[in-house]
Amino acid sequence: MGYSFAAGTTDGPGDFDFTQGTNSTNKFWSFVSQFISKPSPQQVDCQKPKPILLNTGEVNFPYAWQPSIIPIQLLRVGQLVITSLPGEFTTMSGRRVRNALTKIFKEDGKIANATVVLAGLSNAYADYIATFEEYQKQRYEAASTIYGPHTLSAYINLFSKMATMMVQGKPVAAGTAPPDLLSKQLSFVLPVVMDSVPVGTEFGQPITDAQMVYKQGDLVTVTFNSADPRNNLMTMNSFLAVEKRSSDGSWEVVYTDSHWVTKFEWTRTETLLGRSSAVISWQTGSDEPVGMYRVRHSGYHKPLFEDPQPFTGVSRTFKVVGKSKSYKSYINFVHKNQNRVMAYQPLE
Repeated sequence: MGYSFAAGTTDGPGDFDFTQGTNSTNKFWSFVSQFISKPSPQQVDCQKPKPILLNTGEVNFPYAWQPSIIPIQLLRVGQLVITSLPGEFTTMSGRRVRNALTKIFKEDGKIANATVVLAGLSNAYADYIATFEEYQKQRYEAASTIYGPHTLSAYINLFSKMATMMVQGKPVAAGTAPPDLLSKQLSFVLPVVMDSVPVGTEFGQPITDAQMVYKQGDLVTVTFNSADPRNNLMTMNSFLAVEKRSSDGSWEVVYTDSHWVTKFEWTRTETLLGRSSAVISWQTGSDEPVGMYRVRHSGYHKPLFEDPQPFTGVSRTFKVVGKSKSYKSYINFVHKNQNRVMAYQPLE
């Protein structure tokens, strides 16, 4: 990693005296970085003109800091060709990969109208990939290109070979698989010890409940007593659900945390007591179907010395109305009578 890596980017600058576009070393930082690993002459020559700040490519304790085996992949579905990129390609790098592959497919009559798309951060992560010209400038992306100035050329060469084999209908040898380091990885994140809620309350109980009525286009926000999401990541499930009441009285899920219109924000409120809250937001649409709705929060809480246990809570039932002339008078009526409605509706 070069000096400009530590400088960060325009939208996320780094600390200290690092600046982008640095092509020279600094005696102080060279002295500090050599305690991690002093780059070999071969490494220095390979990375030129990048001044090496962190010699991550030659550090192997407790395991390799940078991958030495990178998986690449081409997938074709009809005329669609998906290029799996194991890193962050700059805009120009991506264009050159796409243009090189498109040219190969166009030369073949069977896939002449192929559409090549790039799928970044696929299967592995090998930092940034800058063009040769970008590498000479040594801005953040170039300083984070870990295999030297010809990294992009190597990728284009390999992808081109795979594309040619695909056009010819020939199999591609799998090659050497990257090592599986899952069992060796270190984590410095403390485990969840326990979750708790204030006395007299329950997990999933609203702290700040929904209003009784919203108009189309309003933002619905409910804050719940919650627990650490790491207890269960709710894979193939959801931390939230926006439910609409059907004509027969049943509830139908219309949105989950997989929808763009919802947001789940978890916050640790008291570390020692293991208390936390979750803010669930739903941005209603300008043409949202009117009716009765509620917001559900689900998760797992961890009792002390026990395995995590599931919990579910719901907001009060509220109404989404259209932007009619009677809306203002309806709102006034609701606000006058809002203190008569229970703030928490436990599930039966």
